[in-house]
Amino acid sequence: MKLIAPIILLLLALFSISSAQLKSIEGNETKIEELISKMTLEEKVGQMTQVALQVITKEGKERVQIEPVHLDLEKVRELILKYKIGSFLNTGQAANSLEKWHEIITQLQDITLKESRLKIPIIYGIDAIHGATYTLGSTLFPQSFAIAASRNRELVRKSAEITALETRASGIPWNFNPVLGLGREPYWPRFWETFGEDSYLASELGYEYAKGMQGEDLSNPTSVVACLKHYIGYSVPNNGLDRTPSWIPDRALRDLFLPPFAKAVEAGALTVMVNSAELNGIPVHSSYYLMTKILKEELGFQGFIVSDWLDVKRLHSRDGIAETPKEAVKLAVLAGLDMSMVPLDVSFAVLLIELVEEGVVPILRIDDAVRRILRVKFALNLFEKPYPDRSLVSQFATKESAEVSRIAAQESITLLKNENSILPLKIVSKILLTGPTANKLMYLNGGWSYVWQGNNEELYPNEKHTFYEALQSGFGKENVNYIEGVKTSEVIDIESVVEAAKDVDYIIASLGEEPYCETPGNIFDLTLDEAQLKLVEELSKTGKPIILVLFEGRPRVINKIVDKVDAIVMGYLPGSEGADAMVDILLGKVNPSGKLPFTYPRFPGGNTTYDHKPIEESEDVHYTPQWPFGFGLSYTTFEYSNLTLSDAKSINDKLTVSVTVKNAGKVTGKESVELYITDLFGTVSRPSKLLKGFDKIELIPGESKQVEFLITPEHFSFHNRKNQKVVEPGDFIITIGNLKKKINLK
Repeated sequence: MKLIAPIILLLLALFSISSAQLKSIEGNETKIEELISKMTLEEKVGQMTQVALQVITKEGKERVQIEPVHLDLEKVRELILKYKIGSFLNTGQAANSLEKWHEIITQLQDITLKESRLKIPIIYGIDAIHGATYTLGSTLFPQSFAIAASRNRELVRKSAEITALETRASGIPWNFNPVLGLGREPYWPRFWETFGEDSYLASELGYEYAKGMQGEDLSNPTSVVACLKHYIGYSVPNNGLDRTPSWIPDRALRDLFLPPFAKAVEAGALTVMVNSAELNGIPVHSSYYLMTKILKEELGFQGFIVSDWLDVKRLHSRDGIAETPKEAVKLAVLAGLDMSMVPLDVSFAVLLIELVEEGVVPILRIDDAVRRILRVKFALNLFEKPYPDRSLVSQFATKESAEVSRIAAQESITLLKNENSILPLKIVSKILLTGPTANKLMYLNGGWSYVWQGNNEELYPNEKHTFYEALQSGFGKENVNYIEGVKTSEVIDIESVVEAAKDVDYIIASLGEEPYCETPGNIFDLTLDEAQLKLVEELSKTGKPIILVLFEGRPRVINKIVDKVDAIVMGYLPGSEGADAMVDILLGKVNPSGKLPFTYPRFPGGNTTYDHKPIEESEDVHYTPQWPFGFGLSYTTFEYSNLTLSDAKSINDKLTVSVTVKNAGKVTGKESVELYITDLFGTVSRPSKLLKGFDKIELIPGESKQVEFLITPEHFSFHNRKNQKVVEPGDFIITIGNLKKKINLK
């Protein structure tokens, strides 16, 4: 066993934000303290209370999804003037037009700014998950797990910038995104909301997303405050089902699940949403250790923490750790919660006032929460500019933004199999298209798309192409025949599909999942539906070449048909430009460059992530995924050479690693160059390898480029048996592509 190096790396005590943003926050602190000194208890608690839109609409909870909502101004006045409510959220069940959003936000701000005593502006929040997803006609990007496959930091930041602009153009300054849980449990129905299974990848892309959302200065009219969620451990439930318990040892929590949040706090993110379930037997909404000790004190988080939907009440009604709703409010607030997404009444405010008046909750805790909320409102410049900026409408859903979405989809789509280089296809080909995901836009987008479940096809823009329409555009209508054959889980008419296959050159089977979000997406078998597997099995008997295209929100097991098709292309949930991007790939207009951000399992159980332990490669347990993390084919060949390490001697030295990459093929292509570190011996067992660097480059045929990575002590760090963050000396292997080099650091 090697000795522990004398240095123990400390967690960030302060978060690093731009100088402009820091100056703005510092300048606002005096104003905040002056305002707090004027506030009554009711006004303070009102700032901590968030209510859903449907509570204040004439339609209430029963409205039809595609009809616009109308505010009940008397209800609005009651909530804002009597209960001093400071935040609203949600959509009233479906997306609204820009004009409707402007009307809603303006009416809310009018009442608080013209009729309330202190005129503190409302902060409105929305789930803008892959674009301004609750504004009709918005630019929809690939979902997070898809864009993670691009390995393109710039695209992630740019997609966030456009999402922020279009959300702010709607009049909304707060976005409940990014999801920084790790996609390590493929059964989990929110898998597609993550940046994949790897902590480093999620940290890097989460940082870019937060930066893109908030910009260098939150007072900029195109900036939106990001909300990191769901803090923490939500994404790996023991049984794979949504909102169920997870058990994560503290060492794993700190090595795997905390870094993405820490990195986004470093980026300046100013709101955090709490894990809706429980961790290690403790509902996170009641955890002082997680919310206050780690997030606020260790990470130096200066913004505010908001609950998830109903979850303060659930400490009593579901979790059984509070005997009464009042006890639930006490537990959550004392643990460090700053705002409650109540969301359907004002009970939180009423009960919290009682708790303060009874001396159970100290006013200092209330003032701290209000200070954090006002800090965000001032940073967003809501006191000066609380109303929608109508000048931004001209920048909403532009052709340029759609092109960014298309490029993001192009770089995300991942080629998993290409037997005998069947792809790209010739433009003169006769094609039979079949399968359930081929002719609706909702299959390209999934949940959080105009409606919560993403399953209302009427709301998607007519001008966007389904996969069928994109194939017709790319190959000619006369060359593409479409027969659905099966629904996702139901056989319709496979015989007709098989008969039609006689007259074509290629069969394209478009398979995958129905749209879903959160608990409605729970499943109990990861295997793709039998109807879809049967479709491919029957088509394989025709002898015609088959290209399998997958539009799915998690890796559904397809081992029964992998050997029965000639090519497999992973489309993920690529957004509204995804169909055109897929056809660009199939035609060879674009060379695929996506790399899996997760391990694609071969079997419905026993899934093992890429950063597994050596014991998981023993004689008894084999690491045999269908495709490993980081896998992705290209239409060209990249050769790696000259792996070079700088002359680092100590574990405390910075290490420069360089490699030469050459395009040895005949077509231009992009390559994600990935660096992995293997720590051969440790005081706790170490993963077989860990991603610690990636860079995307483009090379024309015959071109070579040198790619360089800077490795710091942080890249070698982990938590030891005492849960101390340490760097241990010893032997390490650096791997890039097919090249490896061993290094000993003292």
